[in-house]
Amino acid sequence: MSPAPRGLPRRSLLKLAGGAVTAGALLGTSGCGLLGGSKSDGGGNELVEKQNLRVGALPINDLAPLHLAVRNGYFKEAGLNVEIVTASDGSAALASTIGGDYDITYSSYVPFFAAQASGTAPLRIVADCASATPNSTVIMTSPSKTNIREPKDLEGKKIAISGPNTITELLVKATLDAHGVNWRGVELSPVPFMNMPAALDQGRVDAAIVTEPFLTMAARNGAVPVVDTSTGPLEDLPLTGYGATAKFCDENPKTVAAFQKVMDRAVAESQDRSKIEPLLPEFAKIDKETASIITLLKFNSRADATRLQRVPRLMKQYGFINNDINVEEMIVTPKA
Repeated sequence: MSPAPRGLPRRSLLKLAGGAVTAGALLGTSGCGLLGGSKSDGGGNELVEKQNLRVGALPINDLAPLHLAVRNGYFKEAGLNVEIVTASDGSAALASTIGGDYDITYSSYVPFFAAQASGTAPLRIVADCASATPNSTVIMTSPSKTNIREPKDLEGKKIAISGPNTITELLVKATLDAHGVNWRGVELSPVPFMNMPAALDQGRVDAAIVTEPFLTMAARNGAVPVVDTSTGPLEDLPLTGYGATAKFCDENPKTVAAFQKVMDRAVAESQDRSKIEPLLPEFAKIDKETASIITLLKFNSRADATRLQRVPRLMKQYGFINNDINVEEMIVTPKA
């Protein structure tokens, strides 16, 4: 399928794609590396214990509020110098935080809770980041796979996920289960997000759980949606957040509080799409046309224990972890 003409409204693109396809970038990983505190000498000032922060990140859409806060100088107003460090993947980002190279990191919640459950590291949730919205993550198939149009048609098929023990694996299993499909009978194939459109187009997989901006790319190639993973038991599921080691949080309470207040401000401002859309081509590496089309995840800042508890509950149900986690104990409560 040829790309949508410039300026074509998103609704028209969805019709061209054959259904509802929208945004979100979900990256997750399995366990992590070394346990340690922060190694960097961040100094301090009258406002915070540690002025210079290295924040691990990935070049994806749900980090728009973080980039907005840096661009607009909100962190500097709070006494912080924030350096956003792009990691190769979520595993590397979390491992670098546990090892002390980063102070705070962005990640999907799956690796946070996996590390906590395994005893790899005592971690804390500093701030929430994004949660699922309808059509924010979609299992899609190639138009040539005419026998796959409903969830039940995925039985026994080969489905691309971003990697083992990731949020995408969890979403696929839970979605299939919710639709009465035997998830144990499907083959889950690790495929990098950027390669999923080609994998579908070339028939290397029967279906893929696709996110933006790769979802739009797949739609332009003619891929069609099979099932929205952000409905039913997964509706409004918390997906990503910012975390740090317990040691860092205990030693730098004013620093963490300042980070939280800035993210509150940035997330509130990011509800206005016009504030963040111009930033997407720069940090998410997508063109302006794509930036104008994609639908972003629901931005959040305050971590809510009741909502977040859903994630480790699902992880235990589908064999990601073996023991229960008390999420409330992991959350750093923002100071008034």
